[in-house]
Amino acid sequence: MNARLMQLYNKVICAAFSVMLLFLALGIVIGVARLFLNLGELLQNADIARHYVRIISEVLTLFILIELSRSLVDYFSEHRLRMTFIVDAGIVFVLREIMIKLFEHQLGDGDMYAFSALLFVLGCLRIGSILVFQREKQMLAATEPVAAGTAAADGVQ
Repeated sequence: MNARLMQLYNKVICAAFSVMLLFLALGIVIGVARLFLNLGELLQNADIARHYVRIISEVLTLFILIELSRSLVDYFSEHRLRMTFIVDAGIVFVLREIMIKLFEHQLGDGDMYAFSALLFVLGCLRIGSILVFQREKQMLAATEPVAAGTAAADGVQ
Protein backbone atom coordinates (compact mmCIF):
# COMPACT_ATOMS: atom_id res chain seq x y z
CA MET A 1 0.00 0.00 0.00
CA ASN A 2 2.84 2.37 0.88
CA ALA A 3 4.57 1.76 -2.46
CA ARG A 4 1.31 2.50 -4.32
CA LEU A 5 0.93 5.79 -2.47
CA MET A 6 4.49 6.76 -3.36
CA GLN A 7 3.88 5.91 -7.03
CA LEU A 8 0.68 7.96 -7.00
CA TYR A 9 2.48 10.83 -5.28
CA ASN A 10 5.30 10.75 -7.86
CA LYS A 11 2.82 10.72 -10.75
CA VAL A 12 0.88 13.67 -9.30
CA ILE A 13 4.09 15.66 -8.71
CA CYS A 14 5.33 14.93 -12.25
CA ALA A 15 1.96 15.97 -13.69
CA ALA A 16 1.95 19.20 -11.66
CA PHE A 17 5.52 20.04 -12.66
CA SER A 18 4.70 19.26 -16.29
CA VAL A 19 1.81 21.71 -16.23
CA MET A 20 3.99 24.35 -14.52
CA LEU A 21 6.73 23.81 -17.10
CA LEU A 22 4.21 24.15 -19.92
CA PHE A 23 2.97 27.47 -18.52
CA LEU A 24 6.51 28.72 -17.97
CA ALA A 25 7.46 27.84 -21.55
CA LEU A 26 4.32 29.56 -22.80
CA GLY A 27 5.16 32.60 -20.66
CA ILE A 28 8.68 32.72 -22.09
CA VAL A 29 7.38 32.57 -25.67
CA ILE A 30 4.80 35.29 -24.98
CA GLY A 31 7.42 37.39 -23.19
CA VAL A 32 9.84 37.20 -26.12
CA ALA A 33 7.05 38.12 -28.54
CA ARG A 34 6.06 41.11 -26.38
CA LEU A 35 9.70 42.15 -26.18
CA PHE A 36 9.92 42.38 -29.95
CA LEU A 37 6.63 44.25 -30.11
CA ASN A 38 7.90 46.75 -27.54
CA LEU A 39 10.97 47.43 -29.68
CA GLY A 40 8.68 48.96 -32.29
CA GLU A 41 7.17 51.26 -29.66
CA LEU A 42 10.67 52.24 -28.53
CA LEU A 43 11.50 53.52 -31.99
CA GLN A 44 8.26 55.52 -32.25
CA ASN A 45 8.26 57.31 -28.89
CA ALA A 46 10.35 60.28 -27.82
CA ASP A 47 10.55 59.19 -24.14
CA ILE A 48 13.16 56.48 -24.65
CA ALA A 49 14.30 56.23 -21.01
CA ARG A 50 10.90 55.04 -19.74
CA HIS A 51 10.73 52.38 -22.43
CA TYR A 52 14.27 51.21 -21.70
CA VAL A 53 13.24 50.53 -18.10
CA ARG A 54 10.31 48.45 -19.32
CA ILE A 55 12.45 46.50 -21.80
CA ILE A 56 15.16 45.85 -19.20
CA SER A 57 12.50 44.72 -16.73
CA GLU A 58 10.98 42.33 -19.27
CA VAL A 59 14.37 40.85 -20.24
CA LEU A 60 15.28 40.24 -16.61
CA THR A 61 11.84 38.74 -15.97
CA LEU A 62 12.49 36.34 -18.85
CA PHE A 63 15.78 35.38 -17.20
CA ILE A 64 13.87 34.54 -14.02
CA LEU A 65 11.40 32.39 -15.96
CA ILE A 66 14.27 30.61 -17.69
CA GLU A 67 15.97 29.85 -14.35
CA LEU A 68 12.72 28.49 -12.91
CA SER A 69 12.05 26.37 -15.99
CA ARG A 70 15.60 25.02 -15.79
CA SER A 71 14.94 23.84 -12.23
CA LEU A 72 11.74 22.09 -13.35
CA VAL A 73 13.48 20.41 -16.30
CA ASP A 74 16.20 19.21 -13.93
CA TYR A 75 13.51 17.71 -11.68
CA PHE A 76 12.49 15.27 -14.43
CA SER A 77 16.03 13.87 -14.70
CA GLU A 78 17.04 13.97 -11.02
CA HIS A 79 13.59 13.64 -9.37
CA ARG A 80 14.49 16.37 -6.95
CA LEU A 81 14.69 20.14 -7.08
CA ARG A 82 18.19 21.52 -7.02
CA MET A 83 18.54 24.50 -4.79
CA THR A 84 21.16 26.14 -7.01
CA PHE A 85 18.65 26.84 -9.80
CA ILE A 86 16.07 28.23 -7.40
CA VAL A 87 18.65 30.44 -5.68
CA ASP A 88 19.87 31.57 -9.11
CA ALA A 89 16.33 32.69 -9.92
CA GLY A 90 16.18 34.56 -6.60
CA ILE A 91 19.50 36.28 -7.30
CA VAL A 92 18.35 37.31 -10.76
CA PHE A 93 15.09 38.63 -9.27
CA VAL A 94 16.91 40.74 -6.67
CA LEU A 95 19.35 42.03 -9.29
CA ARG A 96 16.38 42.89 -11.51
CA GLU A 97 14.83 44.98 -8.74
CA ILE A 98 18.13 46.72 -7.99
CA MET A 99 18.75 47.55 -11.63
CA ILE A 100 15.25 48.92 -12.15
CA LYS A 101 15.34 51.03 -9.00
CA LEU A 102 18.82 52.33 -9.80
CA PHE A 103 17.80 53.25 -13.33
CA GLU A 104 14.72 55.09 -12.04
CA HIS A 105 16.80 56.79 -9.28
CA GLN A 106 14.48 55.41 -6.58
CA LEU A 107 16.95 53.36 -4.55
CA GLY A 108 17.46 54.72 -1.05
CA ASP A 109 20.15 53.84 1.45
CA GLY A 110 17.92 51.50 3.45
CA ASP A 111 16.83 49.67 0.31
CA MET A 112 20.44 49.31 -0.81
CA TYR A 113 21.47 47.82 2.53
CA ALA A 114 18.51 45.44 2.50
CA PHE A 115 19.18 44.30 -1.06
CA SER A 116 22.88 43.90 -0.26
CA ALA A 117 22.10 41.72 2.75
CA LEU A 118 19.65 39.65 0.71
CA LEU A 119 22.20 39.17 -2.09
CA PHE A 120 24.80 38.15 0.49
CA VAL A 121 22.48 35.54 1.98
CA LEU A 122 21.48 34.24 -1.46
CA GLY A 123 25.15 34.08 -2.47
CA CYS A 124 25.97 32.09 0.67
CA LEU A 125 23.06 29.74 -0.06
CA ARG A 126 24.33 29.29 -3.61
CA ILE A 127 27.88 28.50 -2.50
CA GLY A 128 26.60 26.21 0.27
CA SER A 129 24.32 24.31 -2.10
CA ILE A 130 27.20 23.79 -4.55
CA LEU A 131 29.45 22.51 -1.76
CA VAL A 132 26.75 20.14 -0.49
CA PHE A 133 26.08 18.89 -4.04
CA GLN A 134 29.80 18.24 -4.62
CA ARG A 135 30.06 16.46 -1.26
CA GLU A 136 27.08 14.22 -2.12
CA LYS A 137 28.64 13.46 -5.50
CA GLN A 138 31.93 12.47 -3.86
CA MET A 139 30.15 10.29 -1.32
CA LEU A 140 28.20 8.50 -4.07
CA ALA A 141 31.37 8.00 -6.11
CA ALA A 142 33.15 6.57 -3.07
CA THR A 143 30.37 4.07 -2.28
CA GLU A 144 29.76 2.86 -5.87
CA PRO A 145 33.14 1.08 -6.38
CA VAL A 146 32.77 -0.60 -3.00
CA ALA A 147 29.27 -1.80 -3.86
CA ALA A 148 30.42 -2.98 -7.31
CA GLY A 149 33.36 -4.81 -5.71
CA THR A 150 31.14 -6.65 -3.23
CA ALA A 151 28.72 -7.57 -6.01
CA ALA A 152 31.59 -9.00 -8.06
CA ALA A 153 32.89 -10.89 -5.04
CA ASP A 154 29.40 -12.27 -4.39
CA GLY A 155 29.19 -13.44 -8.00
CA VAL A 156 32.48 -15.35 -7.71
CA GLN A 157 31.47 -17.26 -4.63
